[in-house]
Amino acid sequence: MNNQTLKIHLFCCSTSIDPDELARRFNHHGDELKVFPVPCSGKLDIPYLIKSFEKGADGVAVVTCKSGECRYLEGNLRASKRVEAVDALLDEAGLGKGRVTVIQMNDSGLEYVLQRIEQFRSQIKAVPSKEYALDESELDKE
Repeated sequence: MNNQTLKIHLFCCSTSIDPDELARRFNHHGDELKVFPVPCSGKLDIPYLIKSFEKGADGVAVVTCKSGECRYLEGNLRASKRVEAVDALLDEAGLGKGRVTVIQMNDSGLEYVLQRIEQFRSQIKAVPSKEYALDESELDKE
């Protein structure tokens, strides 16, 4: 996956970061970043995260508010647990761990998020892509 352009879907808590500014400031490197603002990261369910991969995303990041500062009390905690569940599902499906992550806001704000997205890009590029071919003999076993 090293020379391939990446598609990254980023869900962000709209109360903690300006999604338009984030999209403008993203250093593309030829990669595609789609930003999806949500009212609270805790509203993000597992099917939405999975759907991103179905739509061709190589990686999915969820930006949550700072620890202890969620307007909805535990939204950022729920988002983290859901991201962990999707990471486990991807690993179980043979796609490997590390294609989904949580970026929790801190006092550095947008700069910190952009730095973490850059780290995430590198992480995704390091995950080996696997080619899967359907073996018809496997169908006969079921």
